[in-house]
Amino acid sequence: MPKVTFNNQHKLFFNSLNQRVERYFQEKQLKKTGNRKLYLKSVVLISAAAITYVALLTVSMNPFVAILLCAFFGFTLAGIGFNVMHDANHGSYSTKKWVNNMMGLTANMMGANAWMWKQKHNIIHHTYTNVDGMDDDIAKSRLLRMCPSQAKLKVHKYQYLYCIPLYALTSILWTFVTDFSKYFSKKIHATELQNMELREHIIFWISKTLYVFFYIGLPLYLFGFWPVFFGMIAMHVALGLTLAIVFQLAHIVEATHFVNAQNEVLKIEDEWAIHQVQTTANFATNNKVISWFTGGLNFQVEHHLFPKISHVHYPAIHHFVKEACEKFSVRYNDYPTMISALRSHLRFMKQLGVQEA
Repeated sequence: MPKVTFNNQHKLFFNSLNQRVERYFQEKQLKKTGNRKLYLKSVVLISAAAITYVALLTVSMNPFVAILLCAFFGFTLAGIGFNVMHDANHGSYSTKKWVNNMMGLTANMMGANAWMWKQKHNIIHHTYTNVDGMDDDIAKSRLLRMCPSQAKLKVHKYQYLYCIPLYALTSILWTFVTDFSKYFSKKIHATELQNMELREHIIFWISKTLYVFFYIGLPLYLFGFWPVFFGMIAMHVALGLTLAIVFQLAHIVEATHFVNAQNEVLKIEDEWAIHQVQTTANFATNNKVISWFTGGLNFQVEHHLFPKISHVHYPAIHHFVKEACEKFSVRYNDYPTMISALRSHLRFMKQLGVQEA
């Protein structure tokens, strides 16, 4: 496994920025965790998902309407993932640990596993963002080349055309393949997993079993194979596509920086916080609808610098981050709209398809 370290001896950039952010919370007398806005949003999203699920099982409807409702259900689950699960598993949803743990289990409701998510996302991705050989989010594959240091295959020439349909498989693979692969191999990419407590093993298997019962078994009993098959496809396409696009726009775009750590002992000369800014991008930060639904993940730079601060505070500290970047001459990646970020992602995927390593 590559050994990667950062030049954190002085941390001038982060120390200066952190002092300004700390002063903001002290002056405003605010907690860094969620507030009523987040809790109201949680009620809205979770209620919408529950009502949709019950309606699909109990209300007689046109098959086309049912498929659309399944897609809406997947879209709503993605919203829960962005807003509830993500904050909770970072410990920023509430000041109470038990509340964070409970709300973090919404990951399991989506088909994933909260413990596995924390290892993959909180520890690996947030430490080694866009470091090829460490960050599982850009792990090389035969179908997708995610950064310049990865080997180019002939099929990658067309990846900008097929990557979006491929992203639609994200959640179904996550639920039924990659979680189990990581569980049994005890590895996430090149990183050994921490020891899993007995409690987490039990939660893993119980939640996977409950997922199969509520999303497959019970609907199969009520409706038969084909309605469930097409309904699951619609739900997972909506869920997977929504999750994947939001996360890809945060890191896999033309403006972001990548580091190659394949089979190396590597010391990154920048401090960790500067590395986070350089490898991350914001998009549509002035769009309140996108900010509401994505749980502030369009403020990805702020999130990577302050993952334990709830996303409801990102619009406020956004200005402090920009000021610090200007002061220390650190490039701040910010796409004005979601469409411009998506175009940049597709251009970058096309470029990676023809550019040699």
